Amino acid sequence: MNIDQISYLVFALVLVVALFFDLGLMSKKNQTVSIRQALNQTFFWVGLALAFFVFVWIEKGQQLALEYLSAYLMEWSLSIDNIFVFILIFSAFAVKEKNYGRVLLIGILMAIVFRILFITVGVVLVEKFHWILYVFGVFLIYTGFKMFTANEDEEFNPQESKVYLFLKRFLPLAPHDGGGKFMIRENGKPVYTTLFVVIIMLASIDLIFALDSIPAVMGISRDRFVIYTSNIFAVLGLRSLFFLLRGAVSKFDYLQQGIAIVLVFIGIKMLGEHWLNQWLSKQIQVAISLGVIAVCISGSIFYSLFIQKKGLPADQVDDSVLNP
Repeated sequence: MNIDQISYLVFALVLVVALFFDLGLMSKKNQTVSIRQALNQTFFWVGLALAFFVFVWIEKGQQLALEYLSAYLMEWSLSIDNIFVFILIFSAFAVKEKNYGRVLLIGILMAIVFRILFITVGVVLVEKFHWILYVFGVFLIYTGFKMFTANEDEEFNPQESKVYLFLKRFLPLAPHDGGGKFMIRENGKPVYTTLFVVIIMLASIDLIFALDSIPAVMGISRDRFVIYTSNIFAVLGLRSLFFLLRGAVSKFDYLQQGIAIVLVFIGIKMLGEHWLNQWLSKQIQVAISLGVIAVCISGSIFYSLFIQKKGLPADQVDDSVLNP
């Protein structure tokens, strides 16, 4: 076996053991997850991702390890943006808290399958048509600018989304959760419950977010192993991150602007790659990308929590932070 095959095998084994540990020992069916449990599970998944970073450094070298870390941080920060939409979906369809974990798990596992397919297609297209990277670059700059200037009033409404309207048009839907089931029978015919709708929406919304995140990761690294592993680790940590941040995600007012700056930076980097390669080594480019991502994301979170709060006068900022 070569190094690549060994790396994929180790990654697969780590995921199987981690999922068994997380689902079998750290989670219980139909049980609400406390902040403490969510914190432990978040530490578990982040710690696992960082331990894998060490493994990549040892097996594949410093450059790929830093590319993996940069890509993971990019995906992890975008995950927080996902969570806000997830909360809206759960609220719109009145999902009971005891069903959160199961619905999130199935939705996220579906999202991973879709992402693997999406990444595979994207990588093959870039390998055959290198100019697509420039299209990705322009798309990221446009997306970043749009995200930075987004109006707060443009809130996502799950029940008006194209995915929900599509399901409503072609499937018989029940206006309830069917006692925790995904499908029930009414008058001898199958009817799909709100839990089924939520799972489909979670997977599809994550795929929509992937339209931004995967090109962004490809702007950081062209290595398939890095793209796959960073995405999957970030997505698998979504469930615990949801339980940890669901009450606090609204406090990250300026995280979106931090992510937007990173997307614009990566887009510009993709467009100017030819000239950057003439002036800077790949190692320096990776280090700069990692630094920009870390500064923008941590800076926007810090600014949101401690410096300014939207819609509040300056003299009320301290009170809002101390008494959320």
